[in-house]
Amino acid sequence: MPYYYGGDYTLIFLLIGVTILGIFAQMNVKNTFNKYSRMRSMRGTRAVDVAQSLLNANMSSVSIVPVSGSLTDHYNPRQNTVGLSQSVYNESSVAAIAVAAHEIGHVMQYQNGYNPIKIRNSILPVARLGSFISPYIVLAGVFMGSYNLAIVGVVLFAAVLVFQLFTLNVEFDASRRALEMLTSGGYLVSSEEERAAKKVLRAAAFTYVVSTLATLVSLLRLLAIASSSRNRR
Repeated sequence: MPYYYGGDYTLIFLLIGVTILGIFAQMNVKNTFNKYSRMRSMRGTRAVDVAQSLLNANMSSVSIVPVSGSLTDHYNPRQNTVGLSQSVYNESSVAAIAVAAHEIGHVMQYQNGYNPIKIRNSILPVARLGSFISPYIVLAGVFMGSYNLAIVGVVLFAAVLVFQLFTLNVEFDASRRALEMLTSGGYLVSSEEERAAKKVLRAAAFTYVVSTLATLVSLLRLLAIASSSRNRR
């Protein structure tokens, strides 16, 4: 690492910390999903059928398609499709219906004009640009001894953090909607099933929390590097 921030190793420890948290979050979401994949829902309805029923109840024209992989479930607003992975599509476990309902939660966000998702999508182009070009702008500022140029890179990367924060809101809201739809629709029969579904969704949400923390640490790192340009004048 070329810069040690004036001998302050705090950010290095933070980087190591979020890396470890990231590994834990990925292991946790897989383990939690696998655990409750063995817990068959009392109604025994397949995840694809639960998802379709929720779409029908909300008069949505979105189509459901199978996708390869595990935990690759997603909603594609451009194609107007919900993709359910092999580990979810035909399964009737509590984990499977929770994941499927979460994706329908995203559908409802778009259908209801949920403001945070609109804001997140408007930030996306700047966030993509910032994630790619910001480090180069910061380094260019350092080598040229221009703090103003370096700080432009930091500000651009800050858009990535803002995007991540709105993504957190969107993901938590989709899970809240999923639980409401599953309980009101009678797909989660017992309190045990409801607790299991919450654990699955919380484990998935934790990966977004860690991703946001990692972005914050990266932003602090870029800011520290940008600050070193003041010493090069």
